[in-house]
Amino acid sequence: MKTPRIMTWVAAAAATSLLITGCSAGASDTGGDAQKKDSMTIAFTAEPVNLDFTSTSGVAIPEALMENVYESLVRLDGEGEIQPALAKDWTLSDDRKTYSFELQDGVKFSNGADFTSEDVKYSYERVQKDWKNALKSKMDIVESIETPDDSTVTIELKKPSNTWLFNLTSLVGAVFDTEGTDDLANEAIGTGPFAIEKFTRGQSIDFAARDDYWGEKPSLNSVQFKYFKDAVSASNALKSGEIDLVSNLQAPELAGEFQSDDYQIVSGTTNGEVVLSMNNAEGIFKDKKAREAVMHAIDRKAVLDTAWAGYGELIGSMVPPTDPYYEDLTGVWKYDPKKAKQLVDEAGIKGEEFAFTVPNLPYAKAISEIVSAQLEEVGLKAKISTQEFPAVWLDKTFTEHDYDMSVINHAEPRDILTVFSKDYYIGYDDSTIKELADKADTGTEDEYISGMKKIARTIAEDAASDFLFLFPNLVIAKSGVEGIPANRVSDAFKIADLSWS
Repeated sequence: MKTPRIMTWVAAAAATSLLITGCSAGASDTGGDAQKKDSMTIAFTAEPVNLDFTSTSGVAIPEALMENVYESLVRLDGEGEIQPALAKDWTLSDDRKTYSFELQDGVKFSNGADFTSEDVKYSYERVQKDWKNALKSKMDIVESIETPDDSTVTIELKKPSNTWLFNLTSLVGAVFDTEGTDDLANEAIGTGPFAIEKFTRGQSIDFAARDDYWGEKPSLNSVQFKYFKDAVSASNALKSGEIDLVSNLQAPELAGEFQSDDYQIVSGTTNGEVVLSMNNAEGIFKDKKAREAVMHAIDRKAVLDTAWAGYGELIGSMVPPTDPYYEDLTGVWKYDPKKAKQLVDEAGIKGEEFAFTVPNLPYAKAISEIVSAQLEEVGLKAKISTQEFPAVWLDKTFTEHDYDMSVINHAEPRDILTVFSKDYYIGYDDSTIKELADKADTGTEDEYISGMKKIARTIAEDAASDFLFLFPNLVIAKSGVEGIPANRVSDAFKIADLSWS
């Protein structure tokens, strides 16, 4: 019974990440004063429209809440390996269909309620029944959930799966209190090391460390996520002392301003594929020939160098190098403006205007300018419409599919099958990959890797969208900040690891 409510695949990338840090006496002024030792302010660009990732897509909400407020049964460590979280151990049956999880002892939610197996069952069944976020499909494979006692959960899958346990490390694995989901948009009740003290929409989220947290206590007592509309404002706030860390610098050319002993620059990789999305279901890009024209028209190296100062990596697919089934597909569509012009003529779309919806994010606006110029050179005319992100872009482009082309960083890990499913905003006809995906997921590890490689190549060869580059992780912080992860292996920005030297 519940107590009543009282109130290994990124190791190589890690080895190649860059860390430049200052080490002079001047660093004592960047966080050494006593009143700042237990607090920190962190800058972000894309603010959450609410606190409910069960009904609202995008990375902004889980970035703030996962591993800070909400926890799953398992989590990813800095090397991308699955580790215990709310489950201290688990076993898998010989037929690879039944997981038995042994839960941690003495865990409480931030409202004082005890965490039990009942909460896990409630949360995971709720994903299947009530969630609106498209990532809910990751739980479709669950057949049944049993709770033999308060500290044990048995989950039976419909078939063996190579991906399900990994998927639990994402937001779909979040465990909620059975009595704590009435107002998820405004109230987050979790088992994590922090509770939300204040949420000011469009401005900030204030976190307070929990004295009753079951795990290792964080070094910081209070943390604020502060949201800025542009990178210059965030950079200026760091210089003035208003903030202590920029979570991911949205104007890489500004990094040079922080090469001093007072600051540190941490550069690594992420899961984020910057995708030039094309509406496959309707409009000008329903015609594959039109999409092929775009693929040949884009000079991705020029896009990376011009829009993002050369930071990032060309990948050619929806798979980052840190995933086990990565394959370099940058050669599938070579930059060939002459061929692009020919395809434009063949498709009969020369000079035809199409809707290019661009979220008002720094990288997206910078990319849209150079991409539209490259497309114009081959006879394609983009009508750029800048949309407020997340509210307007998620409503018009993502939900209503009212667009022809867009550009967005898909930051969720291993999301290729979600993004390129028929009902997602790109509208890709996934009939050719469904059987491949099923065989890959239920097969051996080798079969999983080879099958997912085939899927990635099929999507690339179908010109479903253009994969411009892998988004870098570029963090700027005062020199006294410790515990900054070089690589972002999940969609969470974990603040429990941060501290002052």
